[in-house]
Amino acid sequence: MDEADTLLRLLRTYSPSGGEGLAVREFVRLAREIGYTARIDAAGNGVAHRGHGRPRLAFLGHIDTVPGRRPVVQRGGRIYGRGAVDAKGPLAAALIAGSRFTGPGALEVIAAVGEEADSRGARHVARHKGYEAVIAGEPSRWDGITVGYKGDVRLTAYFRGGRTHYSSPHPTVADTALHWVENVRALASFAPGPSPFRTLTMKVVGVQTGGDDTEWASVTLDLRVPPGRTTSEVLRSLPRDPGRPTLRTLVRIEPIEVDRTNPVVRALEGGIRAERGRPTLWRKAGTSDLNLVAPAWRVSGAAYGPGNPHLDHTARESVSERELGRSVRVLEVAFRQLAEELATPRR
Repeated sequence: MDEADTLLRLLRTYSPSGGEGLAVREFVRLAREIGYTARIDAAGNGVAHRGHGRPRLAFLGHIDTVPGRRPVVQRGGRIYGRGAVDAKGPLAAALIAGSRFTGPGALEVIAAVGEEADSRGARHVARHKGYEAVIAGEPSRWDGITVGYKGDVRLTAYFRGGRTHYSSPHPTVADTALHWVENVRALASFAPGPSPFRTLTMKVVGVQTGGDDTEWASVTLDLRVPPGRTTSEVLRSLPRDPGRPTLRTLVRIEPIEVDRTNPVVRALEGGIRAERGRPTLWRKAGTSDLNLVAPAWRVSGAAYGPGNPHLDHTARESVSERELGRSVRVLEVAFRQLAEELATPRR
């Protein structure tokens, strides 16, 4: 079985966040067919294992996708379908590359659930120590490596107040909520960094209003937190006026920026150069499961995978078969180089 067949099988099982069960079972079947021992863990993640002993490496992909079925088509040297880029393409590449892993040590390819929602799969894995390095499966193009992701704070602010006549000079509760949002927006845009990656940014995710004698309004915001700041700092800095809202935090993920010379980055660079590529290092405004597991495990890490990140979540989501194959070869070299380096005793 090659990487294209593997990806097509994964794509044909629709797996939006919260509905990944059938796709995880297909991942486990695929892994067993190509020489892994494989299981489903307590969180519902698929875990494919090869080798034994130390070092223990992890490729942490995710099998869930954003909602929205797309036709699965192989045409003109490309594979189309929901998840082809984000992130079943990286998962398929790792599964094939890892099937050729002969050590030293052990490799686990993990198909995590919930990455597009609450990262429940990665949060479960993060509690289990014992790994020496992690590659997160995210699209970076075959010759790119992602070394930084912003953090994320998603919250809902609730406002309540008495009803006022629309002709009254007093603000409605909705007015108050929108005024508060503008204060947060000013906070987010204050003292921007030298690049978007270094800047706190904010988006309004949703607004609701209602009530009879007592009006209410709720506003859900998503703030992307640059390295050098923490989610706690951002939450403490939120304005309390106007309206003195009640805040409910929905998501908190800390930003991450790894050392660009760490063993994982060097191994991936070695794989890219073996394919006669020139490695490019990326820093992204989104988040990934790397943000959660690398700090929890206290290990070197980076993110890698085939696919154009600009096609994430779009109707045009697709990956080149040639790029998919090159990523397999990059990962073969990277897994071997990383295992050999970490197996060598330090002096």
